[in-house]
Amino acid sequence: MITKLIEKIKQKKAPVCVGLDPMPSFIPEHIKIQSYDEFGAGLKGAAQAVLRFNKEIIDNIYDLIPAVKPQAAMYEQLGPEGMKVYAETIEYCHKKGLIVIGDVKRGDIGSTCEAYATGHIGEIEIGSMTYSGFDTDMITVNPYTGSDGIIPFLNACNKYDKGIFVLVKTSNPSSGEFQDIEAGGRALYEHVGKKVAEWGSLSMDGYYSNVGAVVGATFPEVIKKLRKLMPYTYFLVPGYGAQGAGAAELKYCFNDDGLGAIINSSRGIIAAYKSEKYKNKFSSREFAEASRLAVSDMIKDISSAAGRGD
Repeated sequence: MITKLIEKIKQKKAPVCVGLDPMPSFIPEHIKIQSYDEFGAGLKGAAQAVLRFNKEIIDNIYDLIPAVKPQAAMYEQLGPEGMKVYAETIEYCHKKGLIVIGDVKRGDIGSTCEAYATGHIGEIEIGSMTYSGFDTDMITVNPYTGSDGIIPFLNACNKYDKGIFVLVKTSNPSSGEFQDIEAGGRALYEHVGKKVAEWGSLSMDGYYSNVGAVVGATFPEVIKKLRKLMPYTYFLVPGYGAQGAGAAELKYCFNDDGLGAIINSSRGIIAAYKSEKYKNKFSSREFAEASRLAVSDMIKDISSAAGRGD
């Protein structure tokens, strides 16, 4: 799977992932009104507003980017109707030729972990038929339970040509409360990074592994350490844009080949029409056009960090 992602990154010349994290406040009023009129001002109407919002953004950016990352929590907050829209969003993105990274951060042990793997990146047999649950291409996973919580996902990667991104060093300010704790002369995130490289060696797909790492852009010196620990690991990098990181913080994410990382931006793209940079250029009805310009600007901004600058 990582080879497929790399091919699309090269094709689009954009190591960029757009997070489809549609908070209700991001959705323009005209979309809400339309959806509430048709489906009612309840969970179904709100979920359908999310779907309309997502589709319009996707229609305006799919030709620029290789991948999207829907955050499951934004859909779960709307209950079953929201999860239906999560599945429909994944399907719509696939129709547009996008790689879909499900931001689910699952992690458990035994049969529970196997069920998570089956539901998100695997298949299940029912009678004489085989079905894919959410059918995402890659997902984020939590390593806190150790190898017991990773091997089922790893097995699914190898069986179904899928991928995972393991949380190593997250971009939030309090990440250091646990991730920076020293053990054996190294920070915990370094121990996790070393283990990710080990797991990754069991699912190589060319030069890089199907087992990637989530590494926040907000800690550039940490990125430098982790890049050395995980030379064959693809980084999924949150923290760009709205969380404060820019191109300067990204340079250590990439290898000398200009590959090795895909940079995510969520609200900086999907809520671009509300930002100081774009709100005077676009109305709320032009939210998707604002997203397209934000993607273009992002690609230009990070091109030098990925070794693609002029």
